[in-house]
Amino acid sequence: MKRWFFGFCGSLLMMAAFANISMAAQKDIIDTAVAAGQFKTLVAAVQVAGLVHTLKGAGPFTVFAPTDDAFAKLPAGTVENLLKPENKDRLVSLLTYHVVPGDVTADKVMKMTVTKTVQGQDLKIMTMDGKVVINNANVVKPDIKCSNGVIHVIDTVLMPQ
Repeated sequence: MKRWFFGFCGSLLMMAAFANISMAAQKDIIDTAVAAGQFKTLVAAVQVAGLVHTLKGAGPFTVFAPTDDAFAKLPAGTVENLLKPENKDRLVSLLTYHVVPGDVTADKVMKMTVTKTVQGQDLKIMTMDGKVVINNANVVKPDIKCSNGVIHVIDTVLMPQ
């Protein structure tokens, strides 16, 4: 009886663990970014730019998501300036430069040398020793699966030309 009980409890724990994994994949890109806690600046910028609805949409999208630390590396006042209403077009351009159409997972990214962004310009991709660099940004955590795409965490804000 005890063996059955402990086996049953173990099975329940495994089912709960798998449920948590699948629930994480059920969040869209915005909800995933909010839950992560390291993309407050990015989420605020997406809100100001009016792109929340888009990134909560069906997709799929691939987002190269700069962390709050990446935004902090920009020159003083850059973020505040971009968030002003008169700079909305520049902000939209910057944010859409971080988005690629489709579900481009790390294994696909590693086979690429260039990809076109939603903004219209290309991102250069370099792979060395299993590490991926997008323009001048390192991918520090790839393949965060979302219900409408994938997020790759980067350590530098990508700047369009």
